[in-house]
Amino acid sequence: MMIVVMLILSYLIGAFPSGLVIGKLFLKKDIRQYGSGNTGATNSFRVLGRPAGFVVTFLDIFKGFITVFFPLWFPVHADGVVSTFFTHGLIVGLLAILGHVYPIYLKFKGGKAVATSAGVVLGVNPILLLILAIIFFSVLKIFKYVSLSSIVAAISCVIGSIIIHDYILLAVCGIVSIILIIRHKSNIVRIFKGEEPKIKWM
Repeated sequence: MMIVVMLILSYLIGAFPSGLVIGKLFLKKDIRQYGSGNTGATNSFRVLGRPAGFVVTFLDIFKGFITVFFPLWFPVHADGVVSTFFTHGLIVGLLAILGHVYPIYLKFKGGKAVATSAGVVLGVNPILLLILAIIFFSVLKIFKYVSLSSIVAAISCVIGSIIIHDYILLAVCGIVSIILIIRHKSNIVRIFKGEEPKIKWM
């Protein structure tokens, strides 16, 4: 029962719509009515501005980061393979990622999983996140597309998990990569058409 409570709490924390709350609370804007309509960090930068965008990004990263440590804080007795699997920090963090992408508070229409996924990786393997961040910002510097940078970083996470032989990380990165590519499908189409907006501050 405690494992179920922990997983549900992780999902609910991940589902917290940072972009929507910050936009409405401080700027009186419903971020869903502007830009891509997405509640994540990228649209927050475009619609709410850089200061608010950084706050939203921090909150979204924190959502994933904090849930990774739930197995250490909750009085869970993980006996057996199944129980041990569901009390793994990555699995608990995955629920936060799914909450961010499919938030119950917003009729399951949320962000694209990038920042919250970064928070989960930060909690589990900070060195890997540093490498992924270098890859992300390098691609962003060259091509100016956040969507492309996110996809490349996600695929790099899959490759990295294979290299370090972490198969739970591989499974989680694989799931997140599939979700991320699906969520960025329209962005991919716009990139090929030359219609995807580029960032202007790098």
